Amino acid sequence: MSNNQNQVLIRLFNQGLGKQFNTRLIDQGSEPLYLPADEQCPFHRIFFAHGFFSSALHELAHWTLAGPTRRLRLDYGYWYHPDGRDAQQQAEFERVEVKPQAIEWALHLAAGRRFNVSVDNLGGIEVDRRAFQLKVQTQARRYLVQGFPPRAGALIEDVRRHYRTPALSTQRFEF
Repeated sequence: MSNNQNQVLIRLFNQGLGKQFNTRLIDQGSEPLYLPADEQCPFHRIFFAHGFFSSALHELAHWTLAGPTRRLRLDYGYWYHPDGRDAQQQAEFERVEVKPQAIEWALHLAAGRRFNVSVDNLGGIEVDRRAFQLKVQTQARRYLVQGFPPRAGALIEDVRRHYRTPALSTQRFEF
């Protein structure tokens, strides 16, 4: 994905929901990170990794799920175990990642892009990627029926309108 597409997404977010919630999406850094506003910076910051468009969508998905209290904490106050997770750590990772990855998938579709789930454990145990894909697919379809969380739904629509992609449907959530 070109840097230009990243800039389009950054502008779209920063001038829309980001402005409304005093948050900026920033293409800078080797690792994704969320920093709340503080004495040195008057706005919240969502950093995505290595200039990857998919990383930006993933970090935005997490932001759409974080409530007001979590948005005041470094990385929303969540734990993160890097590569090399054991079976219990991987199961917990997948449990907490189902919802953000379902939203990320919707954002990918809204931007006209292909989505791949991330099990994010290259150096750890063998992971059942297909089982995780099915959980993410089930959650995405559940969101379609029950409605996406409000900020997620608004962001998906902003992205979809910008890229002029069709409305989301269960048929579009296929691997």
